[in-house]
Amino acid sequence: MVAKINNGSSLFGALTYNINKVQNGVAEVILTNKIIQNITGNEHLALSLAMRSFETYLCLNDRIKKPMVHISLNPDPKDNLTDDQLKHIAKDYLKKMGFGNQPFIVYKHADIDRRHIHIVTLRVDENGQKIPDTYEHYRSMKVCRELEQKYGLTPAIGNKNEFAESYIKKIDYRQGDIKRQISNTIRSICDSYRFHSFGEYNALLSCYHIQAKLVRGKCFGYKYNGIIYSATDKDGTIVSAPFKSSLFGKRFGFNGLERMMKKNTEKLKQSDYAIETKPLIYNALKLATSKMDFIKRLQEKNIDTVFRENDSGRIYGVTFIDHKNRMVVNGSRLGKELSANVFNHIFNQPYISEINKKDEVLNTSSHVPSMFEQAFGLFHIQLNADDSEEQKFAYEMKKRKKKKRRRGRNL
Repeated sequence: MVAKINNGSSLFGALTYNINKVQNGVAEVILTNKIIQNITGNEHLALSLAMRSFETYLCLNDRIKKPMVHISLNPDPKDNLTDDQLKHIAKDYLKKMGFGNQPFIVYKHADIDRRHIHIVTLRVDENGQKIPDTYEHYRSMKVCRELEQKYGLTPAIGNKNEFAESYIKKIDYRQGDIKRQISNTIRSICDSYRFHSFGEYNALLSCYHIQAKLVRGKCFGYKYNGIIYSATDKDGTIVSAPFKSSLFGKRFGFNGLERMMKKNTEKLKQSDYAIETKPLIYNALKLATSKMDFIKRLQEKNIDTVFRENDSGRIYGVTFIDHKNRMVVNGSRLGKELSANVFNHIFNQPYISEINKKDEVLNTSSHVPSMFEQAFGLFHIQLNADDSEEQKFAYEMKKRKKKKRRRGRNL
């Protein structure tokens, strides 16, 4: 079972989303706590009564910026659960996460091919105190593991698709309503993964058949930066009209993503992520007989690899998507020895044998670090390496084009 927690400021938005599902016949309320009951049966009263039930708590503390908590619990599709079982799972989850005595509404959704539940509750308790959110994601994962054992659910741990396939869907343009598909997917991606540059963000999106493009320009004399999203097919070809980021919310526009990436980079500075990940990449690189074999070996470790190549096949960018740790990093961020130039030398130099060229690069650029080097910080992350390979490659291509133009003029 996978839990997804969204914290927000709009209680109205969360309630409206679920109530609309109920009115459309694809959801129903299966459990409530401390909520005024709608005994009239008038659907139009449902929202106002729910808002009134929560507002009593909201008035006790107006300093919390995001008091609304919207949780979705997603059992494996193979788990055929009754409404009673879903109620018990929801109650146990809320109790273990500290929301057991809060006002809450539990909705059962059946709008996709698997039944799941949504819960709307508050982070303000009856004394006006904030319910802690420290390490909330990791506590939630632990609770999910406990509930899997208690109710005999299909376990999600150890599967790279725990996050990717349970509620992050690949875009399928043939199903229509592309705007809604993109909205759901980018929300889940930004809630689940940490990326530190626009290039890393786009590499992650490409796994779900989405492309984001940065748009710059001037309007009435003012410079602006914007982002547009498009759906792609499995080959990366754009198959839809572009959608402005404003259609999905400020969080997914230029400024929102910039703040998110800055925050993620600060967290990365404080972590030892490279110590765990770099040896896995080195080992796969040493054993691989080809680029595809290298990709396959890392996939076995729950790491996807996205190579960016130009028309002639030159590798100018490489990004690693770690599903286990929910981390997205460019190779150059992990170190120069894992930059795009190194991978291009390994996989695109036909005049050196596979074994010799790997040994040449690994021996000259770097080597698998010893425990001594790891302990004393020689094995570190290049935090200022945001898309450096892509920038360098683009700069070189521009210089070549300028030279060609000059030659043409001289002729």
